[in-house]
Amino acid sequence: MRPLVCALFSKDLAQVAHLGLTHAKSLLNPMETFPSQRIWALDIATLRSNHPDHWNKAAAIRALTLDAVAAANSGHSGMPMGMADVATVLYENHLKFDASAPRWADRDRFILSAGHGSMLIYSLLHLTGYEDVTLEQLKNFRQWGAITAGHPEFGHVSGVETTTGPLGQGISNAVGFAMAEEIQRARYGKKVVDHYTYVIAGDGCLMEGISQEAIGLAGRHELGKLIVFWDNNDITIDGKVSLSDRTNQVQRFKASGWHVIEIDGHNPEEIDAAITKAKTTKKPSMIACKTHIALGHAAQDTSKGHGALTDPDQMKAAKDAYGCPQEPFSIPANVKAAWEAIGTKGAADREAWEARFAELSERKQAEFNRAYALDAPKKLSGVIRQLKKKVAEEQPKVATRKSSEMALEVINPVMGETVGGSADLTGSNNTKTGDLGVFDTDNRKGRYIYWGIREHGMAAAMNGMALHGGMRPYGGTFFCFTDYARPAMRLAALMGIPTVFVMTHDSIGVGEDGPTHQPVEHLSICRATPNSYTFRPADTAETAEAWEIALTEKNVPSTMVLTRQNLPTLRTEYKQKNLVAQGAYVLADAECGKRQVILIATGSEVSLAMDARAKLEAEFIGTRVVSMPCMELFAQQDEAYRRKVLPAGPVRVGVEAAVRDGGWDRWLLGERGRDNKADFVGMTGFGASAPAEVLYEKFGITSENVAEKAKALLA
Repeated sequence: MRPLVCALFSKDLAQVAHLGLTHAKSLLNPMETFPSQRIWALDIATLRSNHPDHWNKAAAIRALTLDAVAAANSGHSGMPMGMADVATVLYENHLKFDASAPRWADRDRFILSAGHGSMLIYSLLHLTGYEDVTLEQLKNFRQWGAITAGHPEFGHVSGVETTTGPLGQGISNAVGFAMAEEIQRARYGKKVVDHYTYVIAGDGCLMEGISQEAIGLAGRHELGKLIVFWDNNDITIDGKVSLSDRTNQVQRFKASGWHVIEIDGHNPEEIDAAITKAKTTKKPSMIACKTHIALGHAAQDTSKGHGALTDPDQMKAAKDAYGCPQEPFSIPANVKAAWEAIGTKGAADREAWEARFAELSERKQAEFNRAYALDAPKKLSGVIRQLKKKVAEEQPKVATRKSSEMALEVINPVMGETVGGSADLTGSNNTKTGDLGVFDTDNRKGRYIYWGIREHGMAAAMNGMALHGGMRPYGGTFFCFTDYARPAMRLAALMGIPTVFVMTHDSIGVGEDGPTHQPVEHLSICRATPNSYTFRPADTAETAEAWEIALTEKNVPSTMVLTRQNLPTLRTEYKQKNLVAQGAYVLADAECGKRQVILIATGSEVSLAMDARAKLEAEFIGTRVVSMPCMELFAQQDEAYRRKVLPAGPVRVGVEAAVRDGGWDRWLLGERGRDNKADFVGMTGFGASAPAEVLYEKFGITSENVAEKAKALLA
């Protein structure tokens, strides 16, 4: 076998790397299938000779990636190796950051949407001097207790802006980051807010449907400070991209209103020029970077290059080709010093920003700092109490989606950081208040966003706004369409960010639209999600209190589950205390003798439970009604309070126009309950198309049925 081909098959890539191009051409028959290796031999020789300083810095990323993945015996080596050149140019020449101040408000944001390539960002953070990303953390990549998780996780690592890994989420978060920057620049001025959002996305990110929702939004709103690098390596896990896709991504982005540049992703001069050009356009930019996955390794340009490259001989050959030390996790001192200099040069920008910030009025400084600290304004509790007092007096009969609008009408004027929106259901979700103004190309101060029919993109972009800092985003759709938004809702909980998801039309109360639009299992799904609050308020007072909790919470997302149909005011006596904060409370207690029954209900069924109580009390059956607007918060209360609300003894009936699986057995059978003394009135399957009142009757969700269930248990 000829020398170059022998080298490839014997895995001696060092031999290949040192073969001259002329010699390589003479060894390969044009009919033989090693085109990527021929390109590889040329690329490395050219890059090392033409750009030695750049090459050495990029090679450090590649070497650390190989070492960390080998130490873990798992991971994804190819993407960091392929995009090391782009990342090096970005960090060295363009990214505004200070490694000693990772949360500096006006830093540029870098988002690794292709989160499987996490060693790219971990290597960058270690090399540039982020204090928490030590060499020991790289050595413990993907191990218990290490911050260097398999996919980058927000809150674990100081330089990670968002949790990525589920493909398409990062690029969609980035739209929210860029929108937040636009809104805050308009509000606080360019001297205080003026930064870019950079994204590395791969073919997987662009294949996921959410990416088009994000791309369309960014193009429509001309988010010129959003720059996306497409890692165009033509490889997925299964093989070539052409196995499953033939989309012309360049034309796709152009058609969506983006500025597009095509470059060689391994040429630092082209990379630098493209970023410089992208920063001059008013459109969002996509830089299509033609790259080689696992550059310089035997698995280059193959699907194997996507995964963990751990073969010792192949690693040795690749490191020889890179000119890197063979010792694991060894970076030459001069290379590490060069990277650390990159990490410190942003200190001057930060100090200049701090000086400009100090020139703001004390009021503006305080407002900015309060918003970034996620502290609610002192006025918030006051306006909520005033609203509760008003509704106790007036006792309106309105849907809780309208109650939500009433709450927002007093909240938004005192919380300038709120940004609302809806997925093309503004009039149904009641999320827009008159003071917000509409965010658009000619009104960057607008705080209401028309997201279009893009539930998933909306939810992910709202997460991006929350992650950016200084924002309190909320957005609405129908509750059944949490199915579309679900991946982003889960990530909000995982990241611990207080995004608010406004979900209206919450049950069979939707009526004639039928089972496609009638959620029955969605409460179960939401309540099963760790670190999240699901609020299903019964009237305007509970709705206002739920909003107060959601907008003072700093680490938990909230889902507002709201009705289409009108509901009576149940809290007719004004209480200053936020009762929803307890998760559940006694709305009405037994008045006719001994307490024999406890009815537990949420949302629209609380009024139904109150009607059932009246029927039971008329028969001298003492009945307590417990309103449970948030099961998660009730579970957090101490044992003494839970025992007070749900004492042992009485029979219990749960009432909710949804399936029982939504956490009900804990409150019916646990917490001193018993199987033979508990029952549930709700849904056992999907709904149907009919007027809401007919559906409630046909599915047995009536006060009469609740009362009969209670009496049957007593018998």
